[in-house]
Amino acid sequence: MDHHLCHDNERTKSHIEKHGLSVVIIEATDYLPSFAYSVGLWQEYRHPEIICFGLSNDSLHNLVNYAGQLVREGTEFRAGEPSGEVLEVGSAMFVEVDERNVGDYFGYAMEFYNYQRFPALQMIWADRAGKFPWENGFDEKYLAMQPLLDRNADFKFREATNLGVFTTRQWLELGSPILRVVHDDDGDWQFLTGDQDPEDIRLVALSEIIKRDPSLNELFNLGYGEAAERESIEKRWVREKPSNEEDGEY
Repeated sequence: MDHHLCHDNERTKSHIEKHGLSVVIIEATDYLPSFAYSVGLWQEYRHPEIICFGLSNDSLHNLVNYAGQLVREGTEFRAGEPSGEVLEVGSAMFVEVDERNVGDYFGYAMEFYNYQRFPALQMIWADRAGKFPWENGFDEKYLAMQPLLDRNADFKFREATNLGVFTTRQWLELGSPILRVVHDDDGDWQFLTGDQDPEDIRLVALSEIIKRDPSLNELFNLGYGEAAERESIEKRWVREKPSNEEDGEY
């Protein structure tokens, strides 16, 4: 994710000096929700940075900015404690961001802090019935809008763990590494070894793939119609936009 869309060091420093924080906004894609996070709260107030997902850009900016204003006035948000101060309607809950998830979302903040560790909290909003995502009865249409960053670091994909995905006989039976991943326009996932023929394709649970090769978690944010390749399991992924012919390549 490109976290440098609208920010530079001087602008960020100016915002922090004036407001006590700067707010970074990452726009939604066809696949992933928008989100916004603070930069500066840890430096200025020793308070964890704050991130929020799934609302309009303006709402996200206003929420994170207002939460920062409350911090500036002395409020301390804590994980596991509900807050009625931030939202005009409804309640919010803060959870602690697992440090294994920080690098996926706080890119600009990491650069600002010279890649030194800093704590972060995620602001979770409840649905219209006052339910949070981990509670029974939470409105399912909102589930994909708020990835829970206090958990799921071992399985970062937004899909269900038992989602059926395509892989190859070579991976399943021979232990060949996954070298190409395709996220089709229709949402299907292909985890390919590169030496497969159509008759080699198998269907397995997404969790089975990730459990055997956790490095595939790096591609959790691969958008619809995108692909990624690597030369070997030790090499970095190179992302690309596949051609129409490649979409159904197996």
